[in-house]
Amino acid sequence: MNRKFICNSNFILRKILNSEENKNIIKDFIETFLHIKISALKINENPDNSKEYGIVDVRIITKDNTELNVGIQIIDGDYIQSKMLLYYAKIHSNQVLYGDGRKLAKTITINVLDISFFNSKDFHSKIKLKTNLMDDNILETVEMHVLELPKLKDENKKMTKEEAWTMYLSGKNLELIEKAKAKYANINKLDNLLLKYWEEEKI
Repeated sequence: MNRKFICNSNFILRKILNSEENKNIIKDFIETFLHIKISALKINENPDNSKEYGIVDVRIITKDNTELNVGIQIIDGDYIQSKMLLYYAKIHSNQVLYGDGRKLAKTITINVLDISFFNSKDFHSKIKLKTNLMDDNILETVEMHVLELPKLKDENKKMTKEEAWTMYLSGKNLELIEKAKAKYANINKLDNLLLKYWEEEKI
């Protein structure tokens, strides 16, 4: 994991990114990994004054006018599967607490792991739940994405945006990280925000 994220990764990124001036970073990240185009994005305030979870909880409208509820978190330690499911449940159930008359929308979570968890070689996996009933697709609305940082091969010199974001999060190849920052403005912006945070952080 990129050393700029060490110690309370979710808290630090939540503190940096949950503001109107930095919504473009969140938008870029979500568009990159969900392969969608966003026309509107609203950062949701913590609705129940309880402990904060993850990095962001946002409501988005896509270019085709689909509303989605999206959460992003970094997971470490044990009980990875339970943490993914509990986070999904939290982000999805938050919708009923906002009190602004919104309709219940499909929820998608993006989970960033600094370990290899699944058996596949792909660094980006998508989980969708389905029943064994041919005509019942109600559970297909459950969607969780998992980014396993160690699985990204760092010899790729061309670097798609998805690879660039993953490379930056992993922090394992400084040369390619510098290329990612030079190529993609929002990665560079986040890096500058993190540098500023750590320069101003008081111990």
